[in-house]
Amino acid sequence: MADKTLRQIAGDGLWHNNVAFVQILGLCPLLAVTSSVVNGLGLGLATLLTLVLSNVTVSAIRNLIRPDIRIPVFVMLIASIVTAIELAMHAWFHELHGILGIFIPLIVTNCSILGRAEAFASKNNIGRSFVDGLTMGLGFAAALVLLGAMRELLGAGTLFDQAHLMFGEAARSFRLTVFEDYKGFLLAILPPGAFIGLGLLIALKNVIDQRRAAAPQPATSAAEAPAAP
Repeated sequence: MADKTLRQIAGDGLWHNNVAFVQILGLCPLLAVTSSVVNGLGLGLATLLTLVLSNVTVSAIRNLIRPDIRIPVFVMLIASIVTAIELAMHAWFHELHGILGIFIPLIVTNCSILGRAEAFASKNNIGRSFVDGLTMGLGFAAALVLLGAMRELLGAGTLFDQAHLMFGEAARSFRLTVFEDYKGFLLAILPPGAFIGLGLLIALKNVIDQRRAAAPQPATSAAEAPAAP
């Protein structure tokens, strides 16, 4: 893992080892709060910030922690970071905090955060750990937003409803009504719709990966060709 380039680390976090679509972690909040784009974006940004801060902190103190107590220390660090983020959301995004509810403190139990601290940040420097936390968080947030957009569009025919909860009163105009006089599709908003939507997104990613793998590779240029023995 230490020999990976920053580009490979970013590719793993955003696509090849995506937390939601490949590792299938953090499904409880992923399925529970993605009834709209704004809800998904709110929880996605909170999880992203937690991943970045926990990775950087663990990397910074990794040589000061005894190996036999590292996991409890990592858990306490993550819990402290999540508590600070929850208090900040309670202060500045009070309505959104009320909608997301228990799923903000439950970020502590997201296996991907402790997993990245143990598997990556405790073995790499601060810069590489920052990139890993940032891209893993962006990949997870993108999954939340995509699933939220799909469910909101099918369930209510809109996008970015209640955007003012994150971006202020001026963002009320962000709401897009995609389907006029749409009666709604209740299944998309209910929990079974979240399972079906996640399954469709995972299937779409697998199809894209298979097509990319089957696509003909570009010919090696003369300059890049290995020298003849």
